[in-house]
Amino acid sequence: MAKASFILLSLLLSIFYVDLAAESVAKSTNFIEASCSATRYPALCVQSLSSYASSIQRSPRQLAQIALTVSITKAQSTCTFVSRMAKAKGKGMRRREYGAVKDCLYEMGDSVERLSRSVRELKRMGGAHGEEFKWLVSNVETWVSAALTDETTCMDGFSGRSLDGKVKTAIRARVFGVAQVTSNALALVNQYASTH
Repeated sequence: MAKASFILLSLLLSIFYVDLAAESVAKSTNFIEASCSATRYPALCVQSLSSYASSIQRSPRQLAQIALTVSITKAQSTCTFVSRMAKAKGKGMRRREYGAVKDCLYEMGDSVERLSRSVRELKRMGGAHGEEFKWLVSNVETWVSAALTDETTCMDGFSGRSLDGKVKTAIRARVFGVAQVTSNALALVNQYASTH
């Protein structure tokens, strides 16, 4: 009898815990959706951050930090892709096209560095208040904006009809994806900054 009661109690506690966890994730997901509605690419924002709902919970700082981390990951992946394209110079790439690829590789490397600095600075903001908070958030906003400019500059390097082709299409599509998540991250950083 005691064993049956223990099993029943364990089962009820498990159901209660699962219900609480599901409710917590649902509230976190709602927080992400509401926050993402203020971004330029809200559907992408929700899609790229929802899997982190349990880490984000309902923290604007965590949301901004994870959004920046998603941007870094995507930028690093794109950097690797562009690097592979640059190494393919002898495989039919024209001189101007190769120059655009090398320039883009440089810009994307800068973007990764600026985004990484932003994450480190955002981590320092945890206990900051007043003027210190304003200074740190200003740094983050500046570096994320500069990363977005780097990404745009990369895409601009492929403008003009003489660069139409598979290389341009492939690189611009990837860099545009990075620019979208970076834009969303900047909006979420600004949103976090407005809470102080």
